[in-house]
Amino acid sequence: MSRFTYLASLSPQVESLDYQIVLEEVNVVNIVRKVSNKRLSRIVIHGDTVYLAGVTSSDLGDIQVQSRNVLATIDSLLAEAGTSKENLLSVQIWLKDINRDFDGMNAVWAEWAPMGSLPTRATCEAKLAVDHLLVEIIVIAAR
Repeated sequence: MSRFTYLASLSPQVESLDYQIVLEEVNVVNIVRKVSNKRLSRIVIHGDTVYLAGVTSSDLGDIQVQSRNVLATIDSLLAEAGTSKENLLSVQIWLKDINRDFDGMNAVWAEWAPMGSLPTRATCEAKLAVDHLLVEIIVIAAR
């Protein structure tokens, strides 16, 4: 929502009224939410920044199967938001078992990640929401 302030003033040098209009844009907020449900929005766009909620795999399988599925979903969500993996700013990767799955996830990441446009990245171990999930990835990108 934009608000504008209008000011009218008298010019002391002139006997007639001289109106000066000053436009000042204040507090412009433009947030777009997409693919939303009762709990969250999968995509939030604020200005030229795109935030993706944590993405998990819809495929059962080992870390490489799940990582490929997650990264393909991220590609689709970024496209819906009007951007791509070449515009990644930051990525958080959450693994169920970092000792077991780090190398396998990294092999898939290396195939997918755009060389020359790599984001900042953190990889951590976490207890994920459902037992069969091995990886969850959170993304921030520019448009």
